[in-house]
Amino acid sequence: MSGVSETARLNIARRLRDAAVKYPHQRAVVFSAGRDRDGRRCYTQLTFAQLDRESDRLARGLCRMGVMPRTRLVLMVPPSLEYIALTFALFKTGAVIVLIDPGMGRSHIFRCLEEVEPDGFVAIPLVQAIRALKRNKFPRARINVTVGRRWLWGGMTYREVLGEEWSPFEMADTFASDPAAIIFTSGSTGPPKGVLYEHGMFDAQVNLIQRQYGIEPGEVDLSGFPLFALFNAAMGVTTVVPDMNPMRPADVNPQNIVEAIRDQGVTQAFGSPALWNRVGRYCETEAITLPSLRRVLAAGAPVPLHVVQRMRKALCRDGADIHTPYGATEALPVCSISGREVIEQTAARTRKGAGVCVGRPFPQISRKIIEITDGPIQSLDAVRELPAGEIGEIIVHGPSVTREYFRHPDDTAMAKIPDDDGFWHRMGDVGYIDDDGSLWFCGRKAHIVETKDGRMFPIPCEAIFNEHPRVCRSALVGVGSKPKQTPVIVVEPESGSFPTAENDRQRFAHELLKLAAENPKTAAIEHVLFHRSLPVDTRHNVKIARIALAAWAADRLPNMPDRNSSSASTIARTRAETIQQEIIR
Repeated sequence: MSGVSETARLNIARRLRDAAVKYPHQRAVVFSAGRDRDGRRCYTQLTFAQLDRESDRLARGLCRMGVMPRTRLVLMVPPSLEYIALTFALFKTGAVIVLIDPGMGRSHIFRCLEEVEPDGFVAIPLVQAIRALKRNKFPRARINVTVGRRWLWGGMTYREVLGEEWSPFEMADTFASDPAAIIFTSGSTGPPKGVLYEHGMFDAQVNLIQRQYGIEPGEVDLSGFPLFALFNAAMGVTTVVPDMNPMRPADVNPQNIVEAIRDQGVTQAFGSPALWNRVGRYCETEAITLPSLRRVLAAGAPVPLHVVQRMRKALCRDGADIHTPYGATEALPVCSISGREVIEQTAARTRKGAGVCVGRPFPQISRKIIEITDGPIQSLDAVRELPAGEIGEIIVHGPSVTREYFRHPDDTAMAKIPDDDGFWHRMGDVGYIDDDGSLWFCGRKAHIVETKDGRMFPIPCEAIFNEHPRVCRSALVGVGSKPKQTPVIVVEPESGSFPTAENDRQRFAHELLKLAAENPKTAAIEHVLFHRSLPVDTRHNVKIARIALAAWAADRLPNMPDRNSSSASTIARTRAETIQQEIIR
């Protein structure tokens, strides 16, 4: 992994210790601690030496509680100094950290937890209270640490685990291929699954990201995604934990983000496109520039062009840009593209329905486009690799690509393709490679609309409708059974543009259908529905939940006419019916 044999000794926490030796007095973590009585923002912090020592103390206390290599502990603590110290402490013990997105919903959370069979919980009081009430579901959970006030559920508190004064802790002698974490997918296109991460995979991710973007020790990163703090500490970079709910980036207060960037001299910022949409609009409205920023990283979904344009305008430093690393929980990073490349080279093609260019691969990462196939693939020899320009499944290979889902052998078999040189991961996405070697994303495989006339891919089709000035975003969904689905476009208008009057709805829909008719990719679309706010994923607040949206659309088009009929009267009647549809949320 990253040039290290899988049998080589490697613990990702070793990189924190190295940073503590090289940069002992540099801030490792900075956390907003509210405001003083005069309204000034206050911050608490730990240097690299302090963070390393605090995690040593925690690791020793955890071992005294019975934690040992491969112990599975659920970590459910909000972004904070404690969260980062605990993460490295758990790595130092050799334990396997279980990370579950609280936004995925109660039923999913309990299913995931029962599936993992955790040996304990390191969590806030509310989670510990629920764990105590549901103790029969977690019979193995005997090692429990409360971050906050403990009541009647037993275990120890964070302060008690810290124990006495620091003394060096000898971290677990783990290997590159040893498990380090189980990170659950968001479940946006299916039930959440636990992705098994190894120490070597984390190490490879750090190396790939640092080299790709030229990140230097001493930089300051504002992290909108908690786990990115792990990468920062491993690179000798200061993490600023912003004042925001990481589960709801679309609702972030942009003033808090701008304030933190200015207060701390942030050079890099990482977050969801939904976060940068809010920040970019705020900077544009208030004529704000962010001269300290060298780069913004936006991940989780394709970044809309208007977000790229607004953020580039706010980045006034020479060479500063917004970058989009493409990947998934199972394989990150894969490719990257800069805002400059988007605006100068790919945006015009995207507008015409070419898909979204996600750039060229990171070093050591290989990608291929294969024929779209249902079911598991036994070997790479069993599939046909497609030529440049032809849309198919995206598969990837490299040192940061995970090898399995925890306790999901069938899903692992579906997602992995054995090869002489290890395995390839099926991204679950479709796209193509252009003549210049760049990868273009055309949507999720699960979201392809299969009509009697062939496949329709969401991202290229939606781009046509998104060109309308009143459209915020849109989603292509299929109504009916494959392969005879009827394509429907669901539109979320810009703020203040939702058509409430009858004549406005008719005019808006007519304009959209006219756009559709002018492009061969969308000419078959005859149904338009309006939605006040498209449902999105819980992690990034930006991936459209098209499967749920398709069910919603089907409920509003109960009398779908025979698509084999081409009479003018049928088409006119269909359009008249669908123009009337809207959702009241």
